[in-house]
Amino acid sequence: AGLTTYFHPGINLKKVHLDSINLFNKLEEETGQDVGFHKPGSIRLATTPARVDEIRYQMSRQGWNKAPQWMITPDEIKELCPVINLDSVLAGLYNPNDGHIDPYSLTQALAIGARQHGAEIYVNTPVTNLKQRSDNRWEVHTDQGTLVAKHIINAAGFYGRHIGKMVGLDLPLVAIHHQYCVTGSIPEFKNFKREIPVMRDLEGSYYFRQEKDALVVGPYEGPHKMLVCEDWYDQGVPPNFGKELFESDIDRIVDHLNVAMNRFPAFANADIQRVISGPITFAPENLPIIGPTPRLKNYWNAVGFGYGIIHSGGAGRYLADWIIDGEPPYDLMETDAARFDTWTTRDYLFTKVRESYGLNNLIMYPKEERVAGRPTSRLSGLYSRLSECGAVNGFRTGWEVPNWFCLPGDRAGYEPSYTRTNWFGPVGRECNFILNKAGLFDLSSYGKATVKGKDAAKFISTVFANALSEVGHVNVSHLITPKGRVYGEYEVSRLEENHFFLTCGAAPEKHHLRWLIQNSEGYDVEIQNVTEEWNCLGIAGPKARQILSKATGGSHFSEASFPNLTCQMVSINGIEVGAVAISYTGQTGWELYVSPKDVEALHDHLLEVGGESGIGHVGGYALGNLRVQAGIRGFGAEFTINNNPIEAGLERYIDFNKDFIGKDAVLKAKNSSASRQLVYLNVDTFNVEPEGNESIWLKDSVVGYTTSGGFNYESKKGIAFAYLPPDLCKEGTEVEIDLVGRKYKAQIVADPLR
Repeated sequence: AGLTTYFHPGINLKKVHLDSINLFNKLEEETGQDVGFHKPGSIRLATTPARVDEIRYQMSRQGWNKAPQWMITPDEIKELCPVINLDSVLAGLYNPNDGHIDPYSLTQALAIGARQHGAEIYVNTPVTNLKQRSDNRWEVHTDQGTLVAKHIINAAGFYGRHIGKMVGLDLPLVAIHHQYCVTGSIPEFKNFKREIPVMRDLEGSYYFRQEKDALVVGPYEGPHKMLVCEDWYDQGVPPNFGKELFESDIDRIVDHLNVAMNRFPAFANADIQRVISGPITFAPENLPIIGPTPRLKNYWNAVGFGYGIIHSGGAGRYLADWIIDGEPPYDLMETDAARFDTWTTRDYLFTKVRESYGLNNLIMYPKEERVAGRPTSRLSGLYSRLSECGAVNGFRTGWEVPNWFCLPGDRAGYEPSYTRTNWFGPVGRECNFILNKAGLFDLSSYGKATVKGKDAAKFISTVFANALSEVGHVNVSHLITPKGRVYGEYEVSRLEENHFFLTCGAAPEKHHLRWLIQNSEGYDVEIQNVTEEWNCLGIAGPKARQILSKATGGSHFSEASFPNLTCQMVSINGIEVGAVAISYTGQTGWELYVSPKDVEALHDHLLEVGGESGIGHVGGYALGNLRVQAGIRGFGAEFTINNNPIEAGLERYIDFNKDFIGKDAVLKAKNSSASRQLVYLNVDTFNVEPEGNESIWLKDSVVGYTTSGGFNYESKKGIAFAYLPPDLCKEGTEVEIDLVGRKYKAQIVADPLR
């Protein structure tokens, strides 16, 4: 249906949408081709109190973003869309520059523009094979001959998986049947002076837009009714399938159409002239796959665009900038192909796509968990034991990771809410374990890699900004791009002179690994992903050292024998453990790396030994809360590819006395005036906490945004990191944070890490 909208529930993809709309606006002027771009705006209808809260939640993130968007009343909705029945309508989210575009005309304009800049386009020329040459260029074999390209981009739509197989990739992509109906002429529309906005009835799960004096109505049927092209996945797309359509089945969408007829009576009186059913290609969670693939040079993906044509211009620009500059132009890690692996099976893909499409208009809550396809094969050796102990799990790159622990008297499960919900009390209890006793937690989802070889130390020193540790020592170090931005963060343990053990969070496991591989050319090193080979049990708190000493029956964990930021092999109850003295909770702690077959026995022993000390289980929510409370910056929040390390407060982790990738750019940032600076806030909240990406206000202007947040259970205050202009970054400065439609007072306080 060619829908174009700025709105996206995530923060990063808003930039893709905005870049697409900006491109559509200027294409006709640049190419002379009319693209049929209509901009009547769009309205997302809220017909329940929870949906109104969702709008307020989205608006709390809007202030520091570029495109216009605001909340409107039922009367304003009626003025923009006179044909609507306002029964139960409470509010709307209005994007004035949204609309729809003609896909065929847009494609022609893009082709004209490409030719104007020297591109050659070969139509009716199917690719039969891809082969990489020794110079890293690609041979593109077609039925018309062979082309040679420096870079190839798999932008093959529903043929994307087929093209991926040519280079040894099994991309998790499958097409689904999407249907929409087109009516005949509607008398009411003939007298309208302007086109009505694209309407989205979220509870009815359909969109509704004007097409001249007719209507286009497109439902999203539920998981049990939708059709997935399983035969395409198993047998391939039928040869020569291109502009063809599927046989329509109005019975699958009739329930949604009945809701639409009630909401828009003019539709009830119209004749449905056509029901169109065509393929849309989905990745499991309806996020596209954009970017390179580890160990395949000059191969790029641009597939799985379930949101359709609104991603076209923005994704193209993002990918082009990355190819030209050698680094991503901004953070879009959620679309990285590296987020998938062998755990993304056929069954997982089909189940997840049904959930993603069928629940397309479900309310998006903070910390949302969707359960389809879980658990995958990616389970730590503690999964069963921690489930018995009350673990309420979240999903991290295929892993089941405890978010919090439900004990007797707690309300179990995921209870979605925009304010404090059933895990608020248990998370406080778990924070108390670490702050006053000891907490035990599963970190097996960490990405893990080894780097060894003759040039390992030289390579590590060059690719990381921090100083090279001595053998047996650990540091936190960052991958910096040539432009001086933060690509990633690793915990680097030096096991031997030229043998390093690296760990990072679950999400960037292969994202970070790809950067290491990409920059290892010319070094005699071996880089291996060992994530599945090791589980990790964390322990932290004022009694952690005492518990580990008791568990080993000696002085292995005394301050003298095992100081902070060191690593060594130890034996605990006969189990060989790689122990790293580090914690991101603000308390003394260790990461204990062990074989998956031994981790349950290690857990049980520590739980038994620590019983007298009051040890308890701790989940990811509490760990994240304590990280913020301790003032520790987090990758993906306080710093991403969008940030330089100086503004993020990472200077302490940079050794300017050595050479490293991006040093010149970081020095330039250090010696230049910054446009923003990371600060720490105390927030006077009530029943809701900052979590990141909320707008920060000073009087009537938005001046910044939060990056992450939580609640200090000791001081009883909300806490947050935030970026603000340097002239506002003095301790004591007061601002306000928008949390679900209400502004809360916040004050800049001393950084806990100072």
